[in-house]
Amino acid sequence: MTTSPTDLTPADLRILAAVDREGSFTAAGAALGLSQSAVSHAVRGCERKLGAVLFERGRHGARTTPAGAKAAAHARQILHLLAVLAAETRAAATPEPAEPAGPVRIAAFRSAAAHLLPAVLARLTARHPGLRPEVRIVRDIGRGTAGEVADGHADLAVATLDAATGSTPSPALPGLVAGRLFSEPYALVHPAGHPRPRTLPLVDWDENCGSYTREWWRRQSWIPAATVTVEDDTVTLSMVAQGLGMSIMPALTLLSAPPGVTVAPLDPDPPTRHVGYVTTPALARTAAVRAVIRELRTAQAPALD
Repeated sequence: MTTSPTDLTPADLRILAAVDREGSFTAAGAALGLSQSAVSHAVRGCERKLGAVLFERGRHGARTTPAGAKAAAHARQILHLLAVLAAETRAAATPEPAEPAGPVRIAAFRSAAAHLLPAVLARLTARHPGLRPEVRIVRDIGRGTAGEVADGHADLAVATLDAATGSTPSPALPGLVAGRLFSEPYALVHPAGHPRPRTLPLVDWDENCGSYTREWWRRQSWIPAATVTVEDDTVTLSMVAQGLGMSIMPALTLLSAPPGVTVAPLDPDPPTRHVGYVTTPALARTAAVRAVIRELRTAQAPALD
């Protein structure tokens, strides 16, 4: 069997991932038990094989170029699949079907992690005690949780899906597969007892800027410009409870609404966001990710009282 001059070895992939993670050749070498010169030599070899500069070298370390970021993401995905390959091959060699085991990395936005995942992971670990879920909280803006999968940091993401189809992640993240779990409505949240909540100032939440609300938002002449913009949804709700204004937020987030607020429907045509899971085609075939997806599909859409 011959190899192509562009073939990278697992050792090459580990070095690329380590330099991206550590931010310098020296730190990557220390993490891998290699000298700085060995790391530098390996990176030059990878760049020669791939035909692109992967890292910008400077006094402050090594920073990935766009090509390097893509290479490091693929390296993480391939290294994880190699680990899964070994575990699932050994499991397939046993007479009895083996239970999925080992870590399974899940990225989720905060309200999904707080209100959706606990019951899902309780069922998952009861059925598969050998699985070790690792949950990473990621804000639902920009590349969001799906970006964690694309970059090789997560095996599966709970994500908001494309508004047009409700079944695929953003076109900016090609090569991923998704499945829709449920849709959740947005609602108006305001200080309890206020007689005219739609006249209040807007306390806006950064994650409201998604495409699933933008068109609806544009049609609402009653919504004022934001007087306060907040990164965290729980802080937004606390500000509303303190009487600073009203906000418009999705059902999962409003399950954390504190005392002193009222949640009112946005009739007759509220905006809706689609919540689903995102993974890669290869990881979707692994036993651990299949087990997580099975449990996610039993999850119930949030209900606002």
